[in-house]
Amino acid sequence: MLGAIEAGGTKFVCAVGDETGKIIDRIQIPTTVPEETMTGVIQFFKKYPVKAIGIGSFGPIDVNTDSPTYGFITSTPKLAWKDFPFVQTIKETFSVPVGFNTDVNAAALGEATFGAAKGLDSCLYITIGTGIGAGARVQGKLLQGLSHPEMGHILVRRHQNDSYQGKCPYHKDCFEGLAAGPGIEERWGEKGINLVEREEVWELEGYYIAQALMQYILILSPKKIILGGGVMNQKQVFTYVYKYLPELVNQYVSLPELSDYIVSPGLGDNAGITGSLLLAYQELKKENQL
Repeated sequence: MLGAIEAGGTKFVCAVGDETGKIIDRIQIPTTVPEETMTGVIQFFKKYPVKAIGIGSFGPIDVNTDSPTYGFITSTPKLAWKDFPFVQTIKETFSVPVGFNTDVNAAALGEATFGAAKGLDSCLYITIGTGIGAGARVQGKLLQGLSHPEMGHILVRRHQNDSYQGKCPYHKDCFEGLAAGPGIEERWGEKGINLVEREEVWELEGYYIAQALMQYILILSPKKIILGGGVMNQKQVFTYVYKYLPELVNQYVSLPELSDYIVSPGLGDNAGITGSLLLAYQELKKENQL
């Protein structure tokens, strides 16, 4: 039995299951402060004989195993969680192997193993919701260098009719600042769910997403792109992504059939928690081999 934590900025999803992606039990816990949220997490897992736990966490996080702060949440805007020793807290409590990565890298792993990118050795999973993040699988491995990717904070060209300053506290009008849910709400004065009939909202959204996807395609050349998160529940956004991306690429590289190439998650809302189960399984195998 494996444990999984999908640690999001709004809620933690905890589950127990196995390496096939089967989920036996799960709960949701509000993301408040570590003392409260982690108490609920620990109480849940104490009911089960888990052999390893996988964590897919909001970030930024330290994923460098040689770093003294490996396993920490680092410079997050959620200040109560800044410098929180996530991996160490779980290890000290349960004494089991702990796999650790970003929530979007976990989702990319889940989709590559059981979802929309099954059978492919590369894919890109992007969540567009309260924030924007992306996880990449390249040649069968999750992409990681000095740290994990932070693709939500790339710079995009502002639309000529868009004067909104951007919501990102670090960069104002980066991709996340212009296209994540809080930016939509601040720009238009309503939450996205109340703007369903406003075509101009979703056309602008598709324009910024297409710009970002062009850059990701040119740099990473993923074999499948999966767009998840609350904003992408507005399926009309896909229409505008499909419209603007070919215009931006302008035949510089050949694109596959976009409706098959840029898709919704095959696992739906379970991509992240399934990937976290797989992180647990990978860590268990690694420690058993040592």
